[in-house]
Amino acid sequence: QVQLVESGGGLVQAGGSLRLSCAASGRTFSDYVMGWFRQPPGKEREFVAAISRYGGSRYYADSLKGRFTISRDNAKNTVYLQMNSLKSEDTAVYYCAADLGGLPKADRYAYAFWGQGTQVTVSS
Repeated sequence: QVQLVESGGGLVQAGGSLRLSCAASGRTFSDYVMGWFRQPPGKEREFVAAISRYGGSRYYADSLKGRFTISRDNAKNTVYLQMNSLKSEDTAVYYCAADLGGLPKADRYAYAFWGQGTQVTVSS
């Protein structure tokens, strides 16, 4: 199996930027499709972005496209989420997820492995 650990969360002001990282260990990182999800307070977990094994294909939630960018560095076993022009509605716990095989996907139930999450708080 693979273990996932998110980092880079914190408190930022509206309009600012933040970059999250997810470090993976356990198996060859390039075997995994990677995704980012988030869960705002009191709401259900929602899809943010996903990336294919070698980074050639990227998919985003329609409402976030243009502000958020997903990338990966397989040599470092790490996937990133660059977040720009942050809004208060972006406040959430952000999770990275991994799954073996297939294309990047938005369905949370398609991912077999999950990190513990990192808190992002955007102040008004």
